[in-house]
Amino acid sequence: MTHVIGEPCIGVKDASCAAICPVACIHDAGDRYAIDPDRCIDCGACIAVCPVSAIMPIALRPTEWREMPG
Repeated sequence: MTHVIGEPCIGVKDASCAAICPVACIHDAGDRYAIDPDRCIDCGACIAVCPVSAIMPIALRPTEWREMPG
């Protein structure tokens, strides 16, 4: 299972998650960061450093985030 970065990241774009990712799967997606699901190894390191709690396992993402890629 991969992780996703949702709406709370929009406009904040704190790069802590990208800096800690061991496989560099987090990339700039314009107004927020996004996770490349093909590269994510599901380690969860990014979750703990996100200051706005925008990262979670894809299966647990809120319904309103379902339309957001990555």
